[in-house]
Amino acid sequence: MRRAAGEPLSRIVGKREFWGLSLTISPHVLDPRPETESIVEASIAILGDRRDEQLRILDLGVGSGALLCGLLVEFAYARGVGVDISTDAADVALGNLDACGLSERAEIRVGDWTNGLHGPFDLIVSNPPYIPTADLPRLRREVRNFDPWLALDGGFDGLAAYRRIMAEAKFLLAPGGWLIAEFGAEQGAEVVAIANQSGFTDATTYKDLAGLDRVVAVRP
Repeated sequence: MRRAAGEPLSRIVGKREFWGLSLTISPHVLDPRPETESIVEASIAILGDRRDEQLRILDLGVGSGALLCGLLVEFAYARGVGVDISTDAADVALGNLDACGLSERAEIRVGDWTNGLHGPFDLIVSNPPYIPTADLPRLRREVRNFDPWLALDGGFDGLAAYRRIMAEAKFLLAPGGWLIAEFGAEQGAEVVAIANQSGFTDATTYKDLAGLDRVVAVRP
């Protein structure tokens, strides 16, 4: 009956596989999508030759902890910090890091994007809210009725979070560091423009499994 009402199977069982990891999800976190794995793939493409270094990784809007878990698995000597404005989401992320045996290399904080953070970080990743507010009621019911709107609502044009993140993150990056972020359909050019205006360069976009531009990587 719940599935017939549109509730995704992952919500019903409370689990989602991401990057080969079985993660717990709750109504308080975004259900991790396969396309978000493109951030992990881009991180490996850019920093794969630094796997033996003690990198510092920051995940802004950590949600379930899916990205941070995937990255810490791939970069075995790295340490990570995840930030989320939701206390409930932070609890889910902590639980997933512990279940994956990664909690000793990670810290989860409740906060508003970069407020109170101190770098430097070698890699900053984010899958921020990017749905324009007016489009939220028109989303598929599987998303509209079951994903938290806090994790979806990107402001009037869907780009509010990028303006904050791009403006603030460059001051937290180490020399040679990268910022990698997911964006929505047809938002790539606008996100790159925001990055350029914020002092980033060398923008590279990466496609998801459907062949759509999904992730941008930039550096100061």
